Amino acid sequence: MAGGVVVNGGGRRRYEGRVTGFVIVTCLVAATGGLIFGYDIGISGGVTSMDIFLERFFPAVYEAQKKATGENQYCKFNNEMLTLFTSSLYLAALIASFFASKVTKAFGRKMSMLLGGIVFLGGALLNGFAENVEMLICGRILLGIGIGFTNQSIPIYLSEMAPAQIRGALNIGFQMAITIGILAANLINYFALSMGEKGWRIALGLAGVPALIITIGALILPDTPNSLIDRGHQEQARDLLKKIRGTDNVNDEFDDLVDAYQKSKQVENPWKNIMKRHNRPQLTFAVIIPFFQQITGINVIMFYAPVLFKTIGFGNDASLMSALITGIVNVVATAVSIVCVDRFGRRALFIEGGLQMIVTQVIIGVVLGIKFGVTGTGTLNKDDANLVVALICMYVAAFAWSWGPLGWLVPSEIFPMETRSAGQSINVSVNMLFTFIIAQCFLRMLCVMKFGLFFFFAGFVVIMTLTVFFFLPETRNVPIEEMYGVWKAHWFWNKFIPDQMLGHHANKNVEKC
Repeated sequence: MAGGVVVNGGGRRRYEGRVTGFVIVTCLVAATGGLIFGYDIGISGGVTSMDIFLERFFPAVYEAQKKATGENQYCKFNNEMLTLFTSSLYLAALIASFFASKVTKAFGRKMSMLLGGIVFLGGALLNGFAENVEMLICGRILLGIGIGFTNQSIPIYLSEMAPAQIRGALNIGFQMAITIGILAANLINYFALSMGEKGWRIALGLAGVPALIITIGALILPDTPNSLIDRGHQEQARDLLKKIRGTDNVNDEFDDLVDAYQKSKQVENPWKNIMKRHNRPQLTFAVIIPFFQQITGINVIMFYAPVLFKTIGFGNDASLMSALITGIVNVVATAVSIVCVDRFGRRALFIEGGLQMIVTQVIIGVVLGIKFGVTGTGTLNKDDANLVVALICMYVAAFAWSWGPLGWLVPSEIFPMETRSAGQSINVSVNMLFTFIIAQCFLRMLCVMKFGLFFFFAGFVVIMTLTVFFFLPETRNVPIEEMYGVWKAHWFWNKFIPDQMLGHHANKNVEKC
C-alpha cells in the first residue's frame, strides 16, 4: 500500500477505504429515481387495457375489441392514437436528455434529478385530472421530460459515488427501483380495475408519489466528488470523498479525479470530443447497448403485458394478474443481478441472459403460432395459457438480471469525465428513441407479424449476445477513471486507444499490498 492506493492481484488499482453506510444510503436514495420510470412503464399498459378508460378516451379501440370475438386476436388493439398515448412520453424523454446533459454538467447531478422529479410530478397531476386525450398526451410529455432528466443523471451519480468493488450492485439499485415501480403499478392496476373511472385516475395520479420521493431525495443528497471538482469546489469534494470512503487517506483517488478534471478542461466541446477515435469504443456501446436493450422486446411485455395477455385470450382480471406475476419475477430477478454483477461480471450476465431470452421467445412464438396460426382466430386453453405465462416469466427473469440493469450500468461507467455527461445523454436518447419506436409500432407489428414478432425479437437477441461475446470487455472492479486501460487491453479496440490516454497513474510507482 502506498499513498492510499493498492494494486490487486490482477494489476488493477484499488483505492484505500471501506464501504460506508453513508455511500450505501446515498446511493439508495438516488436510485429511487428509477421508481418514476418503472411506475410509468407498468401503469400505462394496465390503464390502456381497462374498458372504462378505453370507452372514454379511445372509443374506436373499445368498439373494436368488443367485436373481436372469433376474429383476428392479433389486431384488436391496433390504434395509432392509443400507442401515441404510451409512446409520446419516450419521444419527450429523448429530446429532454440532451438538455439534461448540459444541466448535469453545469449545475451538478442532483440538480438534474431535482428538475426531473418536479416536472414528472406536474405530468402525473395533469394525467390524473385529464378530461380529454390532449390533456393525457400533454401529461405524458411532462412525464417524459422528467424521465429524460432523471435517467440521464442518476446512473452517472451512482457510478461516480460507488466504490469500484460494489459499483455494479449500487448502480443496479436504479434498475431495482424501476422494477419495484413496475410491480407497484401492476398492483395498483389490479385493484383499480374494479373502481370505475376513479380507478384509472388514481392509477395515473399516483405517479406523483415516486416523483415526490426523488424530488425530496435530490434536495437532501450531496453532489458527487467528480461533479464538485468539475464545478471548482475541490476542498468540498475532498471532504466528501473522505466521508464516502470512510478514511482520511484519499489523496491518490482525489489526485486521479483532479487529473481527470484537468484533462476534461482541455476539451472545449464534449460532443465533438466524443466523436474522436479514442472514444470510439465507448461511443459504440453507448449506442448499441440501449438499442439492443429495447430490441429484446422487453417493452412489448412491460408496456403492454395486460393488453398482450388479453389479446391472447385472458380476461381483464386474468391479464392484470398475469402482468402482476411478471412484475414480481422482475423484482426478484433484479435482486439476483445485484448479488451477481460484481461477483461474476457484466459479460457473464449479458451472455446468459441473452441465451435464456432467445430460447423462451422462440418457444412462445411456436406456441402462439400453433394455437392462433396466421389468422389469429384460435384460442388458448388453460394449460397453454399457463405455459405462455411461465415462458414470459422466464424471459422477464433473464432480462431483469442481464440486459435490464446492465443497459444502464455499463454505459454510465465507461466514459471519462470530459464526455461522461454527453455519453450518458446519448445512451438515454438512443434508449428513448427505440423505446418510442417499439411502443409506437408494437400493436401494428403484432397485427402484421402475428406470432412471428417473437421470432423477430429473438433474432436480434442472437445478434446482441454475439456482439457482447466478441466486443465488450469486462469492466468489473475497474475504477471509472481507469477505464481506458480496459479498452487498450481488448483484442479489437486496442488500436483505437493511444498510450497517452491511459492516464498519469499508469506509470505510478505503487507497491503491492
